[in-house]
Amino acid sequence: MNKLTLALASAATLAIAACAEPAEDTAVVEDTAAADQMANDTATTGTIVEVAQGNGDFSTLVSAVTAANLGETLSGDGPFTVFAPTNEAFAKIPEATLTELTTNDTETLGNILTYHVVEGNVDAATLTKAIEDAGDAGYTITTVNGGTLTAKLVDGNVVLTDAAGGTSTVTATDVAASNGVIHVIDTVLMPQ
Repeated sequence: MNKLTLALASAATLAIAACAEPAEDTAVVEDTAAADQMANDTATTGTIVEVAQGNGDFSTLVSAVTAANLGETLSGDGPFTVFAPTNEAFAKIPEATLTELTTNDTETLGNILTYHVVEGNVDAATLTKAIEDAGDAGYTITTVNGGTLTAKLVDGNVVLTDAAGGTSTVTATDVAASNGVIHVIDTVLMPQ
């Protein structure tokens, strides 16, 4: 349970930190200048959770992490790689569903959040190389909740496909935190 909680907390923190950059400054894996600046700006702010808390674009993620009791886990030593959904990503989920998850079904919420967390510190360059090495089938990423994501390069962007067949594009990369790295995504990933 602690490993799951730690993974979920890491994912939430990554998501929050990744959204620190304004939408017009989003970056793809190959665009490291903006990500480097975000990394420099956020590295001194603390853990993945603390970075997320410091950015209004991740307020929904922070609320979800809190509701699922993952804050302590994602503030742990790590390192973690978090694919962090922005508030706009969470807005794609029906409001009634999101309310149900954050108030009554926090176990499912925790499962969803930990699906966004990967053990280790996987920067954009490492992820891109793994995708290129994997070929057309894409690179399989195992998340801390035991599920998998498939990562592919599409028009120069990293696109993640979840277990439900949904896709999410990485919009900013390499947001540093003291216990890992955050990559910002535009859609919440679903484990099933």
